Amino acid sequence: MTDMAGHAPTHFRWRMEGAVAIISLSRPERKNPLTFESYAELRDTFRALPYADDVKVVVFASNGGNFSSGGDVHDIIGPLVKMDMKALLAFTRMTGDLVKAMIHCGKPIIAAIDGICVGAGAILAMASDMRFASPEAKTAFLFTRVGLAGCDMGACAMLPRIIGQGRAAELLYSGRVMNAEEGERWGFFNRVIPAERLEAEAIAFAQTLAAGPTFAHAMTKTQLNQEWSMSLDQAIEAEAQAQAICMQTRDFERAYRAFVAKEKPVFEGD
Repeated sequence: MTDMAGHAPTHFRWRMEGAVAIISLSRPERKNPLTFESYAELRDTFRALPYADDVKVVVFASNGGNFSSGGDVHDIIGPLVKMDMKALLAFTRMTGDLVKAMIHCGKPIIAAIDGICVGAGAILAMASDMRFASPEAKTAFLFTRVGLAGCDMGACAMLPRIIGQGRAAELLYSGRVMNAEEGERWGFFNRVIPAERLEAEAIAFAQTLAAGPTFAHAMTKTQLNQEWSMSLDQAIEAEAQAQAICMQTRDFERAYRAFVAKEKPVFEGD
């Protein structure tokens, strides 16, 4: 296992508050666009997280009043127009690998979304486990606006499971903006919080998760994702096995002993 407290990425911001890692994209003057380099560095960071004992929860925060403007027009879209099919497929697989790395990182991810959250930025929010938004959040899967399909980075699989097929279809076909109130009503946002409190409340919630049974949280994240493709019988059996494994942890015993002693359990993640 490795520690990531000293992680120093080049292409995005990283800090830790206790066992919570806070990530935000760079270049707020451009509304935090993604570049080839930031995609790859984010992918590699999330791939390292399963092996990081000191990180229990991740908050994907905003920066300078915006979450992300998506793929940079000059740094990404311009070069893509000149690439051949092999290079294009390498790029689209790399961006999809970031989503897969987020799904398989073993840590709950909370996105704290302020202002602009569009294109690949909206995908990063979608790939998070939970989403908190400010009233100013504006989310759009605007791929059709640049002549592309809405099926980018897993959107056609994941977005309907969050907000429903018809609503997802509307957003992916039209590329229109979903505001914060609509996003909360549709179930995309878990809660809407004033911008000045957004990041602090996301981190505070993350801290409560970090103080919980983190081995069990990792199991919950795994099952939430794996059960998409299971029958009900398969899901019930998988959960029986998962829960039996969790019953062997010391956190399960700690909770029992705390209950008997009428104390609050102190979980240690093992």
